[in-house]
Amino acid sequence: MQLPLNASCECQAVGEPTESATVYRGVYGACGLGLSLYLIHIYVTEIKRALQALWVIGAVGSLGTYATLAQPAGKSLGEYVVENPTAVWFVGPLFAALTGLVFKEGLCYGKLEAGILTFIIPSVLLGHLTGLMDEGTKLTLLGLWMALFVVFAGRKFTQPIKDDIGDKSVFIFNALSQEEKAALVEKLEEQNYSQNLN
Repeated sequence: MQLPLNASCECQAVGEPTESATVYRGVYGACGLGLSLYLIHIYVTEIKRALQALWVIGAVGSLGTYATLAQPAGKSLGEYVVENPTAVWFVGPLFAALTGLVFKEGLCYGKLEAGILTFIIPSVLLGHLTGLMDEGTKLTLLGLWMALFVVFAGRKFTQPIKDDIGDKSVFIFNALSQEEKAALVEKLEEQNYSQNLN
């Protein structure tokens, strides 16, 4: 059977991801970030909870934006955000949580790529949201973001586990009551004073 020359045929280019594959990648990435923020060792509990709250807000915002705005328009979430910069308000908290994670890694382990990502991620999102960044700059920074993120993720696999776990005594100390903390500090100060005399 021959098709007429003017017949339209939608086909997918070889190697081009389907819309469902793109959605799943986004879901897996967001879930992976959420798991990381659940398992991460941050000594200041309030900071950890703030990053987790940003993740929840961003995940709900992303899901809501996809379900109510992008999907009805026949777009993926990424396409919708690219075409509608104000959608950054909905997905942005997810990236704020990611920025907090890379900032922590850069600060704790002196990872240069994490330090650079701390500035690139919000710069790209704010540049897109405000319209103050041209497409060429955005694409360059996105490419740099992806390259640095590959380095960042790869270096986590070579990092000794003991470094990632950190000093558990901080958690033990924070779990003590105020009276127990005061008694322990006094005891440690006495030990330090005794050692200085010797």
